[in-house]
Parts: sequence; structure tokens; C-alpha cells
Amino acid sequence: MTQVTDHGGGVHSIKVPIPDNPLGHTLVHVLDTDRGPVLIDTGWDDPEAWDTLTAGLTAVGTEIADIHGVIITHHHPDHHGLSGQVREVSGAWIAMHAADTAIVRRTRESRPGTWLTYLAAKLTAVGAPEEHLAPLRAAAAEGGRMRTLPGLRSALPDREIVPGELLGLAGRKLRAIWTPGHTPGHVCLHLEEEHPRNLPGRGRLFSGDHLLPGISPHIGLYEDPDDATVTDPSPSAQLRSGRGDPIGDYLDSLERIGRLGVAEVLPAHQYAFADAAGRVRELLDHHEERLTGLLGLLATPLTPWELAERMEWNRPWEQIPHGSRNIAVSEAEAHLRRLVKLGCAEAVAGSEPVTYVAV
Repeated sequence: MTQVTDHGGGVHSIKVPIPDNPLGHTLVHVLDTDRGPVLIDTGWDDPEAWDTLTAGLTAVGTEIADIHGVIITHHHPDHHGLSGQVREVSGAWIAMHAADTAIVRRTRESRPGTWLTYLAAKLTAVGAPEEHLAPLRAAAAEGGRMRTLPGLRSALPDREIVPGELLGLAGRKLRAIWTPGHTPGHVCLHLEEEHPRNLPGRGRLFSGDHLLPGISPHIGLYEDPDDATVTDPSPSAQLRSGRGDPIGDYLDSLERIGRLGVAEVLPAHQYAFADAAGRVRELLDHHEERLTGLLGLLATPLTPWELAERMEWNRPWEQIPHGSRNIAVSEAEAHLRRLVKLGCAEAVAGSEPVTYVAV
């Protein structure tokens, strides 16, 4: 059954399913404007997701052909996946932050197997065992592509979301807020209008994956298969190369969102909620505890792979699927970069694969 929620004030959400994913769905938001409906995200590129999106639009009195524009909070396939089909049917413009548009463009132009070759090299450098690496090397040799690699069928955006500026939506006041962390170009969207139920606060926030009511979003590395520093995976080398500090970016972005004082948050997963500032405080505390816990683990030198094995996840390491382990290691590396930047951890000189220790 199509699940549509009327949030009032010309805003609806549609639960668009994500196949074989514990998140279950993406909340695609429909924002009425004086020039036609605008989608905020689109959902996964999948026939069931497409059918659900079209049925949901019918339920709110419109259809794909009427879509005027699409705003993508970030490039991940559960948000950007159906944008190409939406554009084909409607001719809608598609907007995204330049940092994530660059990822989509790079992915579309990459040679088959590029990502898998890069991933195998990177995981080798951080201490992954051979039994984990062998399938990646085999798939790369065959020119394979990962199913979840973003941008393969999604549209290349034709408009840039400029942080701090109002998007050009007729009759609406929607401002873009750059919130890097989950991806380098993630944006939240602040609807600077009175809340339809007069809740106290400054409008509503479409938060994408940045701020969710019951989940701490994945914060991993900003991966780039063309980055030559993969041969030196140490956080200090990555920071020197300009590859950044995703955890630090995320924490700074959280604080920025917490200061907005919005009345309600409309996230891309789970459900709408109030008290954004309270949820921000919870997430800041969570990451502080996480970093403190990792310092305890690093009392003994560990590779990033060994650190990921010992970190607390939503299930035991032995039960985490192959692809999800790659994501977990990326998150462990992001935390290591943060600890190195704070001067709390450092690489052990001469170790190979490289190990890290608390200082």
C-alpha cells in the first residue's frame, strides 16, 4: 500500500522502498510551488520504487509528468537513483551541490572496474585479510561494477545548489544549508515559512540523512578512485592531501543545524520530529563517546581493519556482510582521521600495513 503523509502547507512525503536494505524506505518529499511540484530526493532506481513514487504522486493529486524540479540532498542511490527517469518523463531540472555533482560525473565517466580496483588497493593498505580482498580483485579483473555505486543511471544534475542562497522556487522560501559529513556535498533545506500547525520555531528542515530521529548516519571517508594518496592511507597523509576530516565536518554541520531553531525536521528516513536541537546534542554526545571508546581500543596498535573489527556495530562483526564491512572500515578510518587531527592518535612508524596508537 502506498504510504503518503500530508505534512500541511503544501508538503507531502511518500515512502519509497529501498530493496534489501534495513532502512526500508526513503521519504521522498513533494513540495508544491507556483510553477508545479518539486521533489526533494527521488528514491532508489528500482521498478517497485518507481511504481510507489508514481502511485504516491497520484495520491497527492499530481503525476511524474507534472514535476517541475528535483532537489537532491546528496548523491547516494536511495536519494538520487530515480532522478534520470523523473527527468525523462517530466523534463524537470535537477539540482545538487557541486561537490556531489562532481562524484556523479566522475562515476559516469569512470572505466569499468575502476572503483573495485581502488577499493581493493585501499583495503590492502589498511590491513584487510586476503579472503576479503579476493572477491574484489576478481570482480575488478572482470570489469564489474558495484550495484550500489551511485550515478550509473541517475541524471547528471543541471543546476547547482549554492549554500546559503534561496532556491529559485516560485512562491516558496527554501534556503540551502551545506552540511558535509555523510557526503562532501550533502545539503539540508530550510523552509523559512510559518509552520502550518503553528509549532514554535523557525520553519521546517528537510534534513536528508544529516539529522535522523533514531539513527546516527554513516560518516565514512570521501572516497576518490583517482586519489594517488591511496598508497599512503595514513590519516595524517590524507589530511595533508586535502582529503579532509568527515567526522569533523559532520560535527560542525550538526552544530550549525542545531542553531537554526527549526520547528520540525522532515528527514529522508524514519519519521518527522521536533526538537532538532535536542537530537543534535544526542548525536554530538554519541560521537564524543565513540571517539573516547576508540582511544581505549588504540591503547594497543591496530590497523584500521582491526579497529573496525573491534568497534561496536548494530550486529557482531561475523554477521556483517562483505559490502557492509567495507563501509564499516571507511567509518573507522574517518574516526582515525579525526583522532589524528585532534592530536590524540598517530601512525606507528614503519608499520605495514599501517597501525595506529593512542598518544
